[in-house]
Amino acid sequence: NQETIIEISNRIEDAEKDENVHVIVITGAGDRAFSAGADLRMMKGASPVKGAELSRVGQRLTTQIEACGKPVIAAINGYALGGGIELAMACDIRIASENAQIGQPEMNVGLIPGWGGTQRLPRFVGKGIAKEMIFTGKRIDARAAERHGLVNMVVPPDQLNAKVKELAVELTGKPPIALKYCKKLINDSTETNPEAGFWEEAEAFGLVASTEDFNEGVNAFLEKRKPQYKGK
Repeated sequence: NQETIIEISNRIEDAEKDENVHVIVITGAGDRAFSAGADLRMMKGASPVKGAELSRVGQRLTTQIEACGKPVIAAINGYALGGGIELAMACDIRIASENAQIGQPEMNVGLIPGWGGTQRLPRFVGKGIAKEMIFTGKRIDARAAERHGLVNMVVPPDQLNAKVKELAVELTGKPPIALKYCKKLINDSTETNPEAGFWEEAEAFGLVASTEDFNEGVNAFLEKRKPQYKGK
């Protein structure tokens, strides 16, 4: 519901500001669901204006996650439906449990995806698969989602937390500034013509090359030791 969306948004904002946080993980409590989506009761009887605003609330959250300057991992531990998979698609990397069930079931209740599903899903799976998933409202399992490129990897339920932690620890050891610029460049790549994208990449390359982290990375490589990045 709207209160939950605001709470998640506040947590993301806090984590992005906290210099001690390098990676953010979003997951559901327990092993039944990542998120079953929006509470339909808050939309029942909504006016066009109210309905559009409820959609924008969810869109603002997913856009915030996508634009966050730190890596965000979705640990999909069960049902990821409607707003749930829309939330996961806004994350940078998605790791799913074998028992995950993924879908955009809005059509089954006379609705359409409203938190970015019609825009992000085709970018992951292509227009044909996206139309099939949205038109029918059918769920797909984790392995099908992996084949379609919707999730990065699938692991047994009892290994999900360990695999997510392993990846998070690995990313924590990477240079934060370089990660931030790479995330933005990759996110913008589908909206930018190649020539403009190359210029943005070159400018970012120059900025990152001037950081203390880059010097540390080079020195560590030459000295055959693990680099200690400070985000400077």
